[in-house]
Amino acid sequence: MTASPFDHPFLSGLIGDDEIAPYFSAEADLRVMLSFEAALAKAEAAHGLIPAEAAKQIAETCTSFSPDLTSLRSATARDGVVVPDLVKQLRTAVGEEAAKSLHLGATSQDVIDTSLMIRLKAITFLFAGRLSTITAGLDALDRQFGGNRLMGHTRMQAAIPITVSNRLDAWRAPLITYRDRLTEQSFPVQFGGAAGTLDTLGAQGPAIRASLAQELGLTDVRQWQSGRLPIADIAGLFSSISGSLGKLGQDIALLAQASDEIEIAGGGASSAMAHKQNPVSAEVLISLARFNATALSGIHQSLVHEQERSGAAWTLEWLLLPQMTMATAASLRLAGELIGNIKRLGTI
Repeated sequence: MTASPFDHPFLSGLIGDDEIAPYFSAEADLRVMLSFEAALAKAEAAHGLIPAEAAKQIAETCTSFSPDLTSLRSATARDGVVVPDLVKQLRTAVGEEAAKSLHLGATSQDVIDTSLMIRLKAITFLFAGRLSTITAGLDALDRQFGGNRLMGHTRMQAAIPITVSNRLDAWRAPLITYRDRLTEQSFPVQFGGAAGTLDTLGAQGPAIRASLAQELGLTDVRQWQSGRLPIADIAGLFSSISGSLGKLGQDIALLAQASDEIEIAGGGASSAMAHKQNPVSAEVLISLARFNATALSGIHQSLVHEQERSGAAWTLEWLLLPQMTMATAASLRLAGELIGNIKRLGTI
C-alpha cells in the first residue's frame, strides 16, 4: 500500500478521482505558480513599477518555461518551499534585465497560497456540477418512487411509516445548500510580501494587489497569510459535503441490510460468499465522511498560525487539504454512481 490511497495503483479505483487528481499534480501547481509571476509582472507594469518590456518578457517566458524538477526537489528539502529555487531558475530564463523585475514585492507564500486558491476555484466549480447531477438523480427517484412506503427509524429502531419522498428530502436538502455555497465561495488572492505589509511596494501596494486579483480571477482582500480562514472555510465545506453524503450512504447501507426496501444494481462481490452483493459505494461514502471529519480538526489546528507566518501550520495544511479535497471528490463521484444504480426504493 502506498502512503496515499487516493493515487494507489488499485485503491484509487475505489477512492480516487481521475478528474480532480490532476489539479494536485506538480505540473498543475507549477503552471499556476508561473501564471502568478506573469500576472504580477503585468500588474506592476500597469502601475509603472516595472518596465512594460520586462513584464512582456516575463509573461512570454512563463508560458513555455519548464523548471528542473530535480533541482526543485533538493532545494525544497533545504528551503522548506519550492519558490526560491523556482524563481532562481526563472530569473535565469528571463534574462538579466527582466530578472530585476521578476517576483518584485512577493514572497513564497504569496505564490503558493494563490496557486492553491486558483486550483480550488476550478475544483469547486466541478463539485457544484456534481452536486447538481446528484440532486437531479434524487429528483428522478422521487418522481418514480416518492409515493412508496418506507419504515421510518429513530435511534435505530422502527418508528412509524414514512414515504420515500420523506427520506429523499432529507438527503437532498443539504446538497442543494452546499451547491449554492460552492458557487458563492470566495477565493482570495494572497499578496502580502515579506511580512504581509507589502512594504516593498509602498503606497502602490493595495492597487497592485487589486490588479493582480483581477488578472487571476480572484477576490481582492488584505493579506491572509497568518489568518487562515479561507482554508478553514473551504475545508469545512468539503467536510460538510462528504458528511451529508456519508449520511446518504449510511441510510442506503441500512436499507440494503433489510433488503426488501431497496434494490441496487452493481453491488460488490465477495471472495467467500458468491451470493452476496455488498453495498460498497455506500460503505465508502461513510468512510470518506469520517476521514474528512477527522482531517478537519487538523485544519483547525493550522489556524494557530504564529505571528506573521508559520512554517509548521502551513505545512500541516499541505498534508491535509489535498486529501480532504480528494475525499470529497470521491464522495461526489460515488454518490452519483450509487444514486444511478438504485432500481427500486420502498414498497407499494
